[in-house]
Amino acid sequence: QVQLVESGGGLVQAGGSLRLSCVASGRTFRSYVMAWFRLAPGKEREFVATIHWNGGSTRYEDSVEGRASISRDNTKNTLYLEMHSLKPEDTAVYYCNAVSSACLDVWRPICDALHPWGQGTLVTVSS
Repeated sequence: QVQLVESGGGLVQAGGSLRLSCVASGRTFRSYVMAWFRLAPGKEREFVATIHWNGGSTRYEDSVEGRASISRDNTKNTLYLEMHSLKPEDTAVYYCNAVSSACLDVWRPICDALHPWGQGTLVTVSS
C-alpha cells in the first residue's frame, strides 16, 4: 500500500510552467508503475502520464505530449510532473498514483481499493 502526497499546484498564466511533486510512502514503491491523472471541472478523471518503475519507459496523453515530462526518483520516493506551455484546458486537480498490472489499460473498480487516492493538487491556468 502506497500513501501519496501531491504538491506544487497553483495559479499560473497560460504559457507558463510548473512542477508537480508526489511523495509516496508504503510498500514496494519502487516496483510500481506510477502515473499522473487529472480531474478537470465538469469532466471525468483522465490519464496524463505514466512512468515505468525504473524510469525507463514513459507514456503521455495526447493533449500534453511535448508539453509534459514525467520522472521519478526512487531514492526519494518521489514522482514529478513538469509542464510548460500551459493552457487553460490544463486546469484540473492533479493526482498521482501507483498502477499495478490490473490497472494498466483501464482504471477498474478494484484499482481504487488497491491504490487509494491522495488529496491531489490544484492547477489553475488563466487566460
